[in-house]
Amino acid sequence: MWAALKARLRRSSADAPEDAPSPSAGTGKPASGPAARAAPPAAAGRPASPATPREPSEMFSEGFLARGLKETTVDEVLDDLEIVLLESDVALRVVERLSRDLKKELTGKKLRIGVDAEDAIRSCLERSTRAMLVRPTIDLATAIRAQTPKPYTILFVGVNGTGKTTTVAKMAGWLRAQGFSSVIAAGDTYRAGAIEQLLVHGERLGIRVVRQQEGSDPAAVAFDAVQHARAKGVDTVLVDTAGRQHTNENLIEEAKKIKRVVAPAITIFVGDALSGNDVLEQARLFDTAVGIDGLILTKLDADTKGGAALSATYITKKPILFVGVGQGYADFRPFDPDWLVQRLFAEGAAA
Repeated sequence: MWAALKARLRRSSADAPEDAPSPSAGTGKPASGPAARAAPPAAAGRPASPATPREPSEMFSEGFLARGLKETTVDEVLDDLEIVLLESDVALRVVERLSRDLKKELTGKKLRIGVDAEDAIRSCLERSTRAMLVRPTIDLATAIRAQTPKPYTILFVGVNGTGKTTTVAKMAGWLRAQGFSSVIAAGDTYRAGAIEQLLVHGERLGIRVVRQQEGSDPAAVAFDAVQHARAKGVDTVLVDTAGRQHTNENLIEEAKKIKRVVAPAITIFVGDALSGNDVLEQARLFDTAVGIDGLILTKLDADTKGGAALSATYITKKPILFVGVGQGYADFRPFDPDWLVQRLFAEGAAA
């Protein structure tokens, strides 16, 4: 994101022409007629003068041993910032927050001579972005250890195609690495492929998958998994559910039923980072309909924009708990705001 913004700022600076002189300059007389409304064309055979880049000093108002960014310069930066952020899948409310923070901090700010305006802009945006990403989170390992009686039940919800079933398996692998036992409830009973997929994962991970035949009641499958975990002293139950559109009332009601039956300790929305602002709307509506406690974003390794992650947590006010950054079980990690900030503001050539 920063590379795109930096490139745009530099293009804007390079393309900004000098103020055109008055047609009557040097005559002492006001201009009149057509010349007052339009500049004369370039002489035949003579190329037009190229646009003159702004000197760096034009961005500043002078002060004693310091320089202050002009308000007009900040406004120009904000225009470019808004375009780049919107193109990077950042929600409008987030764009407005970043713009307010930037204008408040930089307008008239005194900068020591030699301090680059780009550095000042970047530092401000990094601080503002980090503040939006940092939210009270859930220490899952601590919560599981404190759970009495067992098991600690986690319900996963989300739309089709987000990688939810794979995320359930990755979570099981992560829990195993933390020393916890788990069982998976194959609650997507509408797709035989989803059940088979979980059985393969369960075999690889050495984790029990509780299932029923295709078309069974998902709430019954989840209930069986919880009962099995209680009887065997299993630490956690991971409840997979059918991918459902947030606008499908029947399937949303089914998700509510599962939640009533198993009373999960936590409900997690799984979203695809590549969905852009769609993931934001999905998370918001799932939170309204079912209630979510946190987010997991998949395919973040392939998301070159990063706006979806920033927008989702800011708008829903829910923490991002984990992120998927690859296909393997190990490509699943607790979310680190600093990692995303570094990714968003990494140096490099803009596309």
